[in-house]
Amino acid sequence: MLSTARRYLPGEQDCADAVQDAFISAFQALDRFEAQAQLGTWLHRIVVNACLMKLRSRSRKPEVSIETLLPTFDETGHQTQPVPAWRQPPDAQLVGDENRALVRQCIDRLPDEYRTVILLRDIEEYSTEETAVALQTTPGAIKTRLHRARQALRTLLEPHFAE
Repeated sequence: MLSTARRYLPGEQDCADAVQDAFISAFQALDRFEAQAQLGTWLHRIVVNACLMKLRSRSRKPEVSIETLLPTFDETGHQTQPVPAWRQPPDAQLVGDENRALVRQCIDRLPDEYRTVILLRDIEEYSTEETAVALQTTPGAIKTRLHRARQALRTLLEPHFAE
């Protein structure tokens, strides 16, 4: 659970506080656990919620509107702006600590609903179905949000990795 908190919060103390808050909340709500999801998934969602509450309680960097980050298309269905080629494959460039920090900063700039989906699917490696249960939505909605989150993240990273 602490590793989950570390993906959402920058400071170790904040992470520990969020996990502690989550376990207290889980203990208090244990009688309401309906076993529709696995206990681990339920606890994970409580930790994520505790992290999000902690983030909301302090000032954060301004989020970027998802509409400004998604590609635009003309009436024929083609993108209006060409997608620039990256100098190297993204995975080759993201090896260093600086690049990982940059990716983390860009993920942090995404709106909550997109940041959460990309963290659960791409970082925590949850399945689409597990993510849908954790976020109390449909798998189709998760696929849409994940696609948009990845496009938005690419847009945020392009100035740093484009040729």
